Amino acid sequence: MSLCSKSCNYLASIAPLGPLLAILLRNIRRPVTRTLDRLDRRILEELQSDARISNQELAKRVGLSPAPCWRRLRALEQAGFIAGYATLLRAPAIGLPILAYALVSLENHHPESVRQFDQLVKERPEVLECHSMSGANDYLLRIVAASMEAYEHFLSTQLLQLGAVRSVNTSFVLRTKKFTTRLPLA
Repeated sequence: MSLCSKSCNYLASIAPLGPLLAILLRNIRRPVTRTLDRLDRRILEELQSDARISNQELAKRVGLSPAPCWRRLRALEQAGFIAGYATLLRAPAIGLPILAYALVSLENHHPESVRQFDQLVKERPEVLECHSMSGANDYLLRIVAASMEAYEHFLSTQLLQLGAVRSVNTSFVLRTKKFTTRLPLA
Protein backbone atom coordinates (compact mmCIF):
# COMPACT_ATOMS: atom_id res chain seq x y z
CA MET A 1 0.00 0.00 0.00
CA SER A 2 1.43 3.37 -1.01
CA LEU A 3 1.11 6.53 1.08
CA CYS A 4 0.28 8.46 -2.10
CA SER A 5 -2.56 7.66 -4.45
CA LYS A 6 -1.52 6.62 -7.96
CA SER A 7 -2.54 10.02 -9.27
CA CYS A 8 -0.35 11.78 -6.72
CA ASN A 9 3.27 10.82 -6.64
CA TYR A 10 4.21 13.92 -4.67
CA LEU A 11 6.28 12.24 -1.97
CA ALA A 12 8.45 10.50 -4.54
CA SER A 13 8.84 13.73 -6.48
CA ILE A 14 10.25 15.65 -3.50
CA ALA A 15 12.74 12.96 -2.48
CA PRO A 16 15.50 14.52 -4.67
CA LEU A 17 15.14 17.71 -2.60
CA GLY A 18 16.88 16.02 0.34
CA PRO A 19 20.32 17.53 -0.40
CA LEU A 20 18.78 21.00 -0.79
CA LEU A 21 16.99 20.65 2.53
CA ALA A 22 20.24 19.57 4.16
CA ILE A 23 21.90 22.77 2.92
CA LEU A 24 18.99 24.86 4.19
CA LEU A 25 19.01 23.13 7.59
CA ARG A 26 22.77 23.62 7.87
CA ASN A 27 22.18 27.34 7.38
CA ILE A 28 19.61 27.36 10.17
CA ARG A 29 22.23 26.19 12.66
CA ARG A 30 24.84 28.76 11.59
CA PRO A 31 25.54 31.12 14.48
CA VAL A 32 24.39 34.65 13.75
CA THR A 33 26.84 37.26 14.95
CA ARG A 34 25.46 40.54 13.64
CA THR A 35 22.43 42.42 14.89
CA LEU A 36 19.47 43.55 12.82
CA ASP A 37 18.83 47.23 12.30
CA ARG A 38 15.50 48.80 11.29
CA LEU A 39 16.14 48.39 7.53
CA ASP A 40 17.22 44.74 7.92
CA ARG A 41 13.98 44.02 9.80
CA ARG A 42 11.91 45.74 7.13
CA ILE A 43 13.64 43.70 4.40
CA LEU A 44 12.99 40.47 6.30
CA GLU A 45 9.34 41.40 6.93
CA GLU A 46 8.80 42.05 3.22
CA LEU A 47 10.50 38.80 2.25
CA GLN A 48 8.41 36.82 4.72
CA SER A 49 5.35 38.32 3.10
CA ASP A 50 6.51 37.71 -0.50
CA ALA A 51 9.77 35.83 -1.13
CA ARG A 52 9.31 36.27 -4.89
CA ILE A 53 9.46 40.06 -4.71
CA SER A 54 11.94 41.67 -7.10
CA ASN A 55 14.89 43.55 -5.67
CA GLN A 56 13.56 46.70 -7.34
CA GLU A 57 10.19 46.40 -5.56
CA LEU A 58 11.80 45.36 -2.27
CA ALA A 59 14.06 48.42 -2.36
CA LYS A 60 11.07 50.65 -3.05
CA ARG A 61 9.08 49.19 -0.14
CA VAL A 62 11.89 49.59 2.40
CA GLY A 63 13.05 53.00 1.21
CA LEU A 64 16.41 52.12 -0.32
CA SER A 65 17.85 52.24 -3.81
CA PRO A 66 18.25 48.79 -5.47
CA ALA A 67 22.04 48.39 -5.05
CA PRO A 68 22.20 48.94 -1.27
CA CYS A 69 19.07 46.82 -0.85
CA TRP A 70 20.69 43.97 -2.78
CA ARG A 71 23.89 44.26 -0.70
CA ARG A 72 21.88 44.15 2.55
CA LEU A 73 19.93 41.14 1.31
CA ARG A 74 23.12 39.25 0.43
CA ALA A 75 24.60 40.17 3.82
CA LEU A 76 21.49 38.84 5.57
CA GLU A 77 21.77 35.59 3.61
CA GLN A 78 25.49 35.20 4.32
CA ALA A 79 25.01 35.98 8.02
CA GLY A 80 22.49 33.12 8.28
CA PHE A 81 19.34 35.16 8.93
CA ILE A 82 17.76 33.72 5.77
CA ALA A 83 17.77 29.92 5.67
CA GLY A 84 16.40 29.65 2.12
CA TYR A 85 13.44 30.31 -0.13
CA ALA A 86 10.59 27.88 -0.71
CA THR A 87 7.17 27.46 -2.26
CA LEU A 88 4.52 26.45 0.28
CA LEU A 89 2.10 23.84 -1.03
CA ARG A 90 -1.37 23.08 0.28
CA ALA A 91 -1.10 19.41 1.31
CA PRO A 92 -4.82 18.57 0.79
CA ALA A 93 -4.69 20.03 -2.73
CA ILE A 94 -1.95 17.58 -3.71
CA GLY A 95 -3.59 14.52 -2.17
CA LEU A 96 -2.24 14.64 1.40
CA PRO A 97 -5.23 15.64 3.55
CA ILE A 98 -4.13 13.86 6.73
CA LEU A 99 -1.91 15.84 9.11
CA ALA A 100 -0.78 14.05 12.25
CA TYR A 101 1.36 14.94 15.23
CA ALA A 102 3.01 11.89 16.77
CA LEU A 103 4.67 11.85 20.19
CA VAL A 104 7.36 9.18 20.14
CA SER A 105 9.12 7.59 23.13
CA LEU A 106 12.20 5.45 22.68
CA GLU A 107 13.06 2.36 24.71
CA ASN A 108 16.51 3.79 25.44
CA HIS A 109 18.86 6.48 24.25
CA HIS A 110 21.78 4.32 23.20
CA PRO A 111 23.59 5.84 20.20
CA GLU A 112 22.54 2.98 17.90
CA SER A 113 18.85 3.35 18.86
CA VAL A 114 18.94 7.09 18.24
CA ARG A 115 20.82 6.57 14.96
CA GLN A 116 18.17 4.12 13.68
CA PHE A 117 15.36 6.50 14.61
CA ASP A 118 17.14 9.48 13.06
CA GLN A 119 17.77 7.52 9.86
CA LEU A 120 14.10 6.54 9.51
CA VAL A 121 12.97 10.11 10.11
CA LYS A 122 15.41 11.46 7.51
CA GLU A 123 14.45 8.85 4.89
CA ARG A 124 10.66 9.09 5.17
CA PRO A 125 9.30 12.03 3.13
CA GLU A 126 5.95 11.95 4.93
CA VAL A 127 7.76 13.04 8.12
CA LEU A 128 7.90 16.81 7.66
CA GLU A 129 9.39 17.73 11.03
CA CYS A 130 11.05 15.97 13.93
CA HIS A 131 11.77 17.73 17.21
CA SER A 132 13.63 16.33 20.20
CA MET A 133 11.47 17.23 23.20
CA SER A 134 11.74 17.73 26.92
CA GLY A 135 9.11 16.07 29.09
CA ALA A 136 7.50 12.63 29.02
CA ASN A 137 8.11 11.97 25.30
CA ASP A 138 11.34 12.02 23.35
CA TYR A 139 10.23 13.33 19.96
CA LEU A 140 7.39 15.16 18.24
CA LEU A 141 6.83 14.34 14.56
CA ARG A 142 4.66 16.19 12.05
CA ILE A 143 3.49 13.71 9.43
CA VAL A 144 1.32 13.94 6.29
CA ALA A 145 -0.52 11.09 4.60
CA ALA A 146 -2.97 10.46 1.78
CA SER A 147 -5.43 8.65 4.09
CA MET A 148 -5.86 7.23 7.59
CA GLU A 149 -5.01 3.83 6.13
CA ALA A 150 -1.79 5.22 4.68
CA TYR A 151 -0.84 6.71 8.05
CA GLU A 152 -1.59 3.41 9.82
CA HIS A 153 0.52 1.62 7.21
CA PHE A 154 3.46 3.99 7.85
CA LEU A 155 3.02 3.55 11.60
CA SER A 156 2.83 -0.24 11.56
CA THR A 157 5.38 -1.00 8.82
CA GLN A 158 7.94 1.71 9.47
CA LEU A 159 7.88 3.55 12.79
CA LEU A 160 6.75 0.74 15.07
CA GLN A 161 9.09 -1.73 13.36
CA LEU A 162 12.04 0.05 14.93
CA GLY A 163 13.07 -1.84 18.05
CA ALA A 164 14.09 1.46 19.61
CA VAL A 165 10.51 2.82 19.56
CA ARG A 166 8.62 2.11 22.79
CA SER A 167 5.42 4.01 22.04
CA VAL A 168 3.74 6.40 19.62
CA ASN A 169 0.79 8.59 20.60
CA THR A 170 -0.83 10.29 17.59
CA SER A 171 -3.19 13.25 17.37
CA PHE A 172 -4.84 14.15 14.07
CA VAL A 173 -5.54 17.70 12.96
CA LEU A 174 -9.26 18.23 12.41
CA ARG A 175 -9.02 21.86 11.28
CA THR A 176 -6.14 24.30 11.12
CA LYS A 177 -7.05 27.60 12.79
CA LYS A 178 -3.72 29.31 12.11
CA PHE A 179 -0.74 28.48 9.98
CA THR A 180 2.12 30.84 9.30
CA THR A 181 5.78 30.65 8.49
CA ARG A 182 6.34 34.30 9.41
CA LEU A 183 8.52 34.91 12.46
CA PRO A 184 7.89 37.99 14.62
CA LEU A 185 10.59 40.58 14.03
CA ALA A 186 9.87 42.96 16.89
